[in-house]
Amino acid sequence: MGRRIDYHDDPNAPAANSVRPSAGAFVQRDDAVLLICRSDNGNWSMPGGAHDPGESLSRTAVRETQEETGVNVHLTGIVGIFTNPTHVIHYTSNDEVRQEFTIIYRAEPISGEPTPSDESILVEWVPIDKIASLQMDPSQRKRINWALSEGEPYIDPEAR
Repeated sequence: MGRRIDYHDDPNAPAANSVRPSAGAFVQRDDAVLLICRSDNGNWSMPGGAHDPGESLSRTAVRETQEETGVNVHLTGIVGIFTNPTHVIHYTSNDEVRQEFTIIYRAEPISGEPTPSDESILVEWVPIDKIASLQMDPSQRKRINWALSEGEPYIDPEAR
């Protein structure tokens, strides 16, 4: 299995060679958030992944959440649209360098129990007050913090 390496505002980052829409889910139950510890880099994140042909982006969020966590969800809203061109992700298995393009949905759990997958070595309902102590990419932390603020959906600032 290859690795995932995230670069943020790094002048030495490889140039993006693809853009692929992705979707993720912010799933909250009581005072805990459904998170995975990724198998490709050991970081904690919300479940999510790349959009497949023939499905809606909202279906992508539901499918990826179920695949990565074992939890089935119902989407209830949008956290935001995250498309920062200075955040690129290098997938070492195929040398793809993808520019960030992710829509994060709000979701509520409807069935299933947290269960690891090939993409997640741990799946847990993490208490909100414990999230800050987890190893996490800055993009995930930004998305979770925005979701917890419960404000208007996030929209990336216009390019300057």
